[in-house]
Amino acid sequence: MKALSTGVRALVWLAVLAAIGFALYAFVRSRPQDVPWTPLDLSQPIGMFTRSKIGGLKDDFAGCRALLDTAGVRYTALPPRDGGAQCGYDDAVRLNAGGSRDLAYAPAGVGVSCRVAAALALWEWQVVQPAAQARLRSGVARIEHFGSYSCRRLYGRDSGAFSEHSTANALDIAAFVLEDGRRISVVGDWTAGQGKADADKAAFLRDVRDGACGVFSTVLSPDYNAAHRDHFHFDQASRGMGGACR
Repeated sequence: MKALSTGVRALVWLAVLAAIGFALYAFVRSRPQDVPWTPLDLSQPIGMFTRSKIGGLKDDFAGCRALLDTAGVRYTALPPRDGGAQCGYDDAVRLNAGGSRDLAYAPAGVGVSCRVAAALALWEWQVVQPAAQARLRSGVARIEHFGSYSCRRLYGRDSGAFSEHSTANALDIAAFVLEDGRRISVVGDWTAGQGKADADKAAFLRDVRDGACGVFSTVLSPDYNAAHRDHFHFDQASRGMGGACR
């Protein structure tokens, strides 16, 4: 009888473990972006580990370009640029028109690190366009920016750490131009006015800022400091599992 009881308990535990395994398998199948060991897939929604997986592409330029290719993102790989000990890049791409992306960037022809390009594509598909439709009832046609590569230190100081802009690993976003012609700028619309239209613009800007935190390691906005009163700063600085979202 004792042996029978032990056998029953073993079967119960096996059933419990099988149920847990099945639940885990189902979760991985349904939400691979929330599992740390699944490969990054730009066609999947943004998940818990998307940002760290993009960060893991730092030393894998070929793998990053393969992700862009699979996702249908058109780009031109830029030749390496030697800007000295602290500046330059060897993993930059220029986003081209067409393909799976709809947004244009102005000025055109901006070159960014491949990790920034991958994040921008996800941000467009999963954050910017859904937020624009939900808040403003129009898609975004163009994003205005202040540039990416700039061989300089943080805040243009004469000393201290170099900015992620010094390796094209950052992009500063200034405004969004909608398909219906409206222009939403960080400097002009971050603080809502009196009407619903102004409130919707401010809410849209916060949506796209918050959503960027899932794909960029650093996101800085007017809430951070006065230096960012007129733009969002996005970069892919190495921060491990953490990120800066302000």
